[in-house]
Amino acid sequence: MTRRDLLTSAALAGAAALRAQSPSKLKIAIFSKHLQFLQGAALAQAVNDLGAGAIDLTVREGGHVEPARVKQDLPPLIKLLHAAGLETPMVTAGIIDATTPFAADILATLSELGIKYYRWGGFKWEKNKPIQQQINELRPRVAALAALNAKYQTTAMYHTHSGVGQVGASIWDLHEILQGQDPNLVSVNYDIGHATIEGGLGGWIESFRITGQHLKGIAVKDFIWEKNPKGVWHEAWQPIGTGMVKFPQFFDMVRAANFRGPLQLHFEYSLGGAENGKVKDLTMPQTDILAAMKRDTTALQNFLVAAKLA
Repeated sequence: MTRRDLLTSAALAGAAALRAQSPSKLKIAIFSKHLQFLQGAALAQAVNDLGAGAIDLTVREGGHVEPARVKQDLPPLIKLLHAAGLETPMVTAGIIDATTPFAADILATLSELGIKYYRWGGFKWEKNKPIQQQINELRPRVAALAALNAKYQTTAMYHTHSGVGQVGASIWDLHEILQGQDPNLVSVNYDIGHATIEGGLGGWIESFRITGQHLKGIAVKDFIWEKNPKGVWHEAWQPIGTGMVKFPQFFDMVRAANFRGPLQLHFEYSLGGAENGKVKDLTMPQTDILAAMKRDTTALQNFLVAAKLA
């Protein structure tokens, strides 16, 4: 081999290594809860019109796919979405642990369809029991779910919510519960909106860092604090980029973490009932709802581009 060949080989190897280390370009997955008023081809068309490349389907009671019918209804819907050019990297399942009804059916179907990730969660703290005792009791339940995921080659992502009694609100509790577990089996779906509610000054920074190798998914939403008519402060969801979430700083951290998705976009502010997954009797025209969602999708895409993530 000549010196020139060696130099060329080294350059190619270096470029390959650089590509391997570079963060993936992220596609936005629209959370289908907010499009429950659309089905089938209309759902696929709406997601494409929003400018997103993927969808996070609800596979839970009242969702786009009912758990009891996952074997029959999910495969044709996934086929339709793929034919429309959309990716389906994950679903949001109503799975709490391995004993949840139809959990095995859902995971078996995901495995057959090549969908690796699903959103999991719903643990609540018992008020009159020591936290450490409850952590010790939750670990075997998580281990049992991990074993089920190992069987079907799926990854559960625990969705983090803010609020009193929510396991995972601080993230640090979830970190302790997941210690010793394979992150390819049980992991974290980090919600930056909820994390900022719980730790708006700097807590969200450390809670993101502590997820470490267990970070497999990220959910995006924005909010402000405001007073209700009784003068009580509460969180109020807002369009992306108009609230308190520090998206430029956050996505710089996401890029540094070499995060590879899935990245989900939520629309929790007032949208005529679509924010709550309403199927009919919406109080806003669908065109206005979709226009608002389009603005959010574009805003998120702009943040990703600025962070060199898209």
